[in-house]
Amino acid sequence: MNSIMLQGTGSDVGKSILAAGMCRAFCHRGLTVRPFKAQNMSNNAAPAGNGGEIGRAQALQALACHAQPVTDMNPVLLKPQSDCESQVIVNGRVYGILHASDFLKNREPLLELALESYRRLQSQCDLVIAEGGGSPAEVNLRAGDIVNMGFARAADMPVILAGDISRGGVIASLVGTKAVLDEKDAAMIQGFLVNLFRGELRLFDEGAELVEKMTGWKNIGVVPWLPAARNLPAEDAIRKEEGSREGVTIAVPVLPHIANFDDFDPLAAEETVNLVYVYPGNPIPAEAEMVILPGTKTTIHDLEFFRRQEWDIDLRAHIRRGGYVLGICGGYQMMGKTIADPMGIEGEKKTVSGLGLLPIHTVLNDDKRVVDTAGVSLKDEIPFHGYEIHCGQTTLEEGAEALLRLEDGRTDGAVSRDGQTAGCYIHRLFDHPKQRAKWLDYLHAGSDGVEQSQRVEDALDELAEELERCLDLDAVLEIARTFPGV
Repeated sequence: MNSIMLQGTGSDVGKSILAAGMCRAFCHRGLTVRPFKAQNMSNNAAPAGNGGEIGRAQALQALACHAQPVTDMNPVLLKPQSDCESQVIVNGRVYGILHASDFLKNREPLLELALESYRRLQSQCDLVIAEGGGSPAEVNLRAGDIVNMGFARAADMPVILAGDISRGGVIASLVGTKAVLDEKDAAMIQGFLVNLFRGELRLFDEGAELVEKMTGWKNIGVVPWLPAARNLPAEDAIRKEEGSREGVTIAVPVLPHIANFDDFDPLAAEETVNLVYVYPGNPIPAEAEMVILPGTKTTIHDLEFFRRQEWDIDLRAHIRRGGYVLGICGGYQMMGKTIADPMGIEGEKKTVSGLGLLPIHTVLNDDKRVVDTAGVSLKDEIPFHGYEIHCGQTTLEEGAEALLRLEDGRTDGAVSRDGQTAGCYIHRLFDHPKQRAKWLDYLHAGSDGVEQSQRVEDALDELAEELERCLDLDAVLEIARTFPGV
């Protein structure tokens, strides 16, 4: 065997970041490592080098492995577009729409597809580090499972179970997981670790011994709360502790299907910026110098939600006060005059009025553009790099000004004559330090000049070094190499 799966006692216990840290740590040991997650559910996606898209977490883990992201690393991606429906991405491409009532049905073909992807990765490396989804303790979802024990059993892959001590009850969550699992599923778990411990790690020695005694699993270690993790992109949850720093205020309305919100990580890292996520029920703050309309999986639905929150009224007041507005991807589409969905890509076939802030018109279609890109700002030739993931084409009215020139010669985005409102399709626009500094200069704020990719690389190295100190990674390798299967 040359694989290990990291599962959790629940969602958001830190599996993705731990897997990324392990990927980098084992790379530091000279191993060729690849990440894997059979099925992900997230609207945070990234382009894969072989075309298509995968979950942001697996793209980060690929970076931790010094490897190009490929669709085999996340063969099935679910992108929620309503409370009951998700767009299904298979091997990086749109496969169809999945209704919640069909979620547990007919997943065997997807399991076979995922196994094929896993085996290709396995043949290319010394070690595959796989990530589960949610928790195996959700035994009501066990039938047809393709991401936790269903996949681990099919691939004969041993499991390390992670618990989050910051939530409380970590001993109960670890021991309770074993208690509810089928005997053969429980036998897949060979070790456990405890994550997000604050304080002296030895204080949990007795707790770890109790878990070992009650489960028979090996204690892999206790991971402290790590500041470096804040410089890594989050997979699903916006970090709510933003918005308490002195500096220029940049506000981001939180849409129901907000996507790729890690676009704003470089701004959150700036000491001169107070990044505020505006949640439903709250007005856009009057003190905001800039409002950024983020990407979304469902532009028309979230535009209607935006208006129900009366954020459109706040936005007009913001502009009258001289504030700046920038739209990214779906947020850019919202800023135009019209959005048409003649194919019913988002549901009902219809055309709606946009916010009217830019002289553009968007038509949604089923030709999703997924590509890495780079270029310069048209007016000042300042470079940027990022990527596009969007459905639809946007056209500018005659005489309207584009915002960016892409490296292939195309233009992208639009900007008002006074420069107060602008938008584009480019995700991670702020990663390049010169591009970020330009936008902050409009707000009379300085920039630290750090390339975001370097910030992420440094955080991955720091995370790997800490995991080497606090976890028994030799034991992890031994489990991966000697697990006989069940």
